[in-house]
Amino acid sequence: MGQFPLTLSRFIGQNQAVSPGTAGEFSSLLSQIGLVGKLIAQDLRHAGLIDILGTTGEINVQGETVKKLDEIANETFLKVFHQSELVCALASEEMEKPALFPENWPQAQYMVLFDPLDGSSNTDCNMPLGTIFSVVKSERKDRMPTADNLVRKGTEQVAAGYLLYGSSTMLVYTVGQGVHGFTLEPSIGEYLLSHEQIQIPVRGKVYGVNEGNYHKWPGGTQQYIDSLKVKDTATGRPYSVRYSGCLVADVHRILIGGGIYLYPGELDKPEGKLRLLYEANPLAWVVEQAGGKASTGTSRILDVEAKQLHQRVPLIIGSPDDVQDAEEFIQGRRM
Repeated sequence: MGQFPLTLSRFIGQNQAVSPGTAGEFSSLLSQIGLVGKLIAQDLRHAGLIDILGTTGEINVQGETVKKLDEIANETFLKVFHQSELVCALASEEMEKPALFPENWPQAQYMVLFDPLDGSSNTDCNMPLGTIFSVVKSERKDRMPTADNLVRKGTEQVAAGYLLYGSSTMLVYTVGQGVHGFTLEPSIGEYLLSHEQIQIPVRGKVYGVNEGNYHKWPGGTQQYIDSLKVKDTATGRPYSVRYSGCLVADVHRILIGGGIYLYPGELDKPEGKLRLLYEANPLAWVVEQAGGKASTGTSRILDVEAKQLHQRVPLIIGSPDDVQDAEEFIQGRRM
């Protein structure tokens, strides 16, 4: 009889070489993120039956139309973590200002930044969605953190990862000792270890990008995408394009099978579209911990100086050799 897979909490307790005394804290924190994932996954399973598809009619701080499920997912995070004794602040791309929990201070030292429902444009057509999270620790011991204390460099993260809602619900995370994936077993309500020490291939065979924006890109970006459509001398075929409209799903595919995902800067928007703190930083750390690379096209994502809570950034992420090729084209070092 085979050994029963480790649950999320047991794996953290037994295998994570986190700082002394923090294994229990990380187990509780990630279990709470897992609970958020279970609740969101349940809502998504019933979305078409209980009138929570479509939009709310409101516009969020990013200038985007709010989907009903965006709002529900955001509220789920707030409800779960408000009762947590580990979290003193939450910041979301759906909220202009972070939610601060002074009642949890000073015992609560962690702060969570998150994208509650990535790919929400997929909700109305039953396509994959995701949740992205980043955890930082308060630098201040003398007073309650403020909104400015959440604006941190990617290298200061203490945990990061994502939930993927697809044919199954997965939780993938890192605390700086590799990347591990857990799949939710609905019959017992537990996340079970399904992908231990994920390693991204050095080079892949697929790319993901919204080519509808091709005419908006600088020449170097266009030339790189054009190069992927030429037959490779080693494989005898060009790269295949895979793009779902959900950042989490597309990056997960690349993480498992190799390749590259791009959301590049545009001629009139060189700063990019994706959020540094809620999307780029956590995914960059996950991919780097799996042996991959994440770049703006000119610099490492995790080295980007964070200046604003809702700061945007270009993102080029995936297999290290593929990302390096893209950087060379973007920087004009290859034609």
